[in-house]
Amino acid sequence: MTVSVVLFTSDLRLHDHPPLRAAVDAADEVVPLFVRDPAVDRAGFAVPNRLAFLADCLTDLDAGLKERGGRLFVRDGDTVDEVCAVVRRAEADEVHMAAGHSAFARERERRLRKELESAGCRLYVHDAVTTVVPPGDVTPQGSDHYAVFTPYLRRWSAEPLRAPLAAPRAVRVPSGLRSEKLPGRASVADVSEALATGGETEGRRRLGAWLSRHADAYETRHDDLAGDATSRLSPFLHFGAVSATEAVHRARARGGPGADAFVRQLCWRDFHQQVLAARPETAVEDYRPRLDHWRRGAEAEADLRAWREGRTGYPVVDAALRQLAHEGWMHNRGRLLTASFLAKTLYIDWREGARHFLGLLVDGDVANNQLNWQWVAGTGTDTRPHRVLNPVLQGKRYDPHGAYVRRWVPELAELPGASIHEPWRLKGLDRASYEYPDPIVDLADGLARFRHARGRD
Repeated sequence: MTVSVVLFTSDLRLHDHPPLRAAVDAADEVVPLFVRDPAVDRAGFAVPNRLAFLADCLTDLDAGLKERGGRLFVRDGDTVDEVCAVVRRAEADEVHMAAGHSAFARERERRLRKELESAGCRLYVHDAVTTVVPPGDVTPQGSDHYAVFTPYLRRWSAEPLRAPLAAPRAVRVPSGLRSEKLPGRASVADVSEALATGGETEGRRRLGAWLSRHADAYETRHDDLAGDATSRLSPFLHFGAVSATEAVHRARARGGPGADAFVRQLCWRDFHQQVLAARPETAVEDYRPRLDHWRRGAEAEADLRAWREGRTGYPVVDAALRQLAHEGWMHNRGRLLTASFLAKTLYIDWREGARHFLGLLVDGDVANNQLNWQWVAGTGTDTRPHRVLNPVLQGKRYDPHGAYVRRWVPELAELPGASIHEPWRLKGLDRASYEYPDPIVDLADGLARFRHARGRD
C-alpha cells in the first residue's frame, strides 16, 4: 500500500484542489492533514473571528471527506514536526501541499523539504492553488515583480489558466492514525455577533448565487455602500474554501462588464501576493518610504481610539468601523474611506490601522491587508500617493440617501437624506438632540497637516 499526505493550509476545500488530486491519483491511501501551529498564535494571527471561521471550514472539510470515505486529521504543534510524525507513522512516500508566498510560508516549506528529504519522503509543492497566477510567473523586464497594477492586469489577463479540478469521488485513509478533536466555533470567545458561516459548502453556494443573481450589476453597484452588492467571498478566498481559479473561470464564462469587474478584483489579490513574495518586508515596512513622521502622543492616541470605536464624528467612517466590529467584515469602499481618514486626515501610522483590521477581519490576509493599507496611505503601489478621500463627499456619493449610515449609526437615523453626512451643521436644540460626537478633526486642517508633512504645501 502506498500512502501520500496532503497538508492543508489556506486551501480548505475539496473542489479544484491540485495537491489533493495529485495525492489521490498517486497513492492507495491518503492522509488529509491540517496542523494547528502555535507559531500562528505567537504571530498574532489567531484572532477570534478567523478562528471561528476556520473551525467552520475544518468541520465542513471533514464532512466532505467523510462523504467520500475519508476524514480530516488534525494535529497540534509545529507544522514540520507534526507532518514528519504522520509521515513516519503512516509510512508515507510523499507529501503534497499548496505553495505559500509569505516569508513564514516559505520558511515552513524550506524546513519541511529538508526534514522530509532526510527521511526519504518527497515533497511536492503545487502552484496556482491559493492564487490564480503564481507570483513570479508574470514579471516585467528588469524586475522580479510588477509595482503598478494596470500593466500587471494586462499580463495576468493574458495568462493561460489551468482547468478547474473536480472533487475526488473517494478518499481512502489509513487506519491507526491519531487526530485531535476538530475545533468548533462554539469554543471561540469574543466572535463578532454577525460573523458569516465558513466552509466550502457555504462558499460554493455563495459563489453560484452571486454569479447568477448579482454579477451583472457589479460594475455599477460595487461601491454602493447600502446596496451591499459585493460578493462577500473574501473570507472564503482567504481560507481557500473557494478556488480563485474556479471563480475566474466561472465569471469569464458568464461574461459581461460586471463579471469582468469581479475578475479584476481577483487579479488585485494576485497582484498583492506577487508584491509580498518579492518584497516580504512590506508586511511591516513601507514599500515606498515617504519620510513620514506619523503623529504620536496622547492626542494621537485619543484620535486612534475614537477611530477604532467608530466615534470620529464623520458618519460614514464610523458606520464602516461599526460594521467591522459587528460582522468581522467591511465593505471595500468603507475600507478605503476609513484607511484614508486614519492615515491621511488624522496622519496616524497605517500600521495602527492595519493591526486593528487584522484583529477583526475574517478575511485578514497579510498581503491584501497590509498592501491595501499601504496603497491608501501612499507608501505602497498607488500611482497617486498623495490623494485624500473626503469622507463627506464620499458618503454623499456612495451612500446618497444615508441608508448605510442609518444602519450602523442608528443615533442619527432620524436625520433626513444626505444631511446625515454632516450632523454638525445642525444648530441649537436640534444638534443637542443627537448623541453623536462632533468631528475630531476639521477636514481642511487634516488635509493641510498631511500636505505639509508630505512637502506638498
